[in-house]
Amino acid sequence: MFYRPSEGHGLPHNPFNAIVTPRPIGWISTRDADGRDNLAPYSFFNAVAYVPPQVMFASTSSKPDRGDTKDSVSNIRETGVFCVNIVEYAARDVMNKSSAMVDRDVDEFELAGIDKAACDTIAASRVANAPAALECKLTQIIQLEGESNFAVFGEVTGIHMRDDCIVDGRFDVTRYQPLTRLGYRDYGVIKEVFSLTRPDD
Repeated sequence: MFYRPSEGHGLPHNPFNAIVTPRPIGWISTRDADGRDNLAPYSFFNAVAYVPPQVMFASTSSKPDRGDTKDSVSNIRETGVFCVNIVEYAARDVMNKSSAMVDRDVDEFELAGIDKAACDTIAASRVANAPAALECKLTQIIQLEGESNFAVFGEVTGIHMRDDCIVDGRFDVTRYQPLTRLGYRDYGVIKEVFSLTRPDD
């Protein structure tokens, strides 16, 4: 099968998200200028540089009470900071609950019953029991092609790691089993890892 996205795929559901998988989930916590916390998951998320460490996520829709975007991007525009919380398999249900489209005044930490903790380098909250959390200062927001498509880039200014995930000096993902986004309404979980030696090692 071949199709041009501009002409449609002819399938019951869009296969694009199912092709580009698995994707890590960035559980983005922000705070608006009035001090209200927000928490939302984004599957267009990844690390993009080592030194200094940098990450990005993309928001691809909007809300009537936020104009051209959603709460996360709007809050970051106001404050210039955000936190990326890593999602473990055990948090799948509360993560999903925090994805609800609710009014800008609603705190998703409270909505989903998620404990929050203060960040150390930025004025925002983080998911208290997350396996890891990356505190970030905004570097740039890029408007992408298409309506309400924004890519947000940030430099990591502080990193939290849960103690039980550090084994023999390494951050061990099998200790918490990362949740990953697939296509449609599907998710995956990482339970096993293996190593490959590069030719130039």
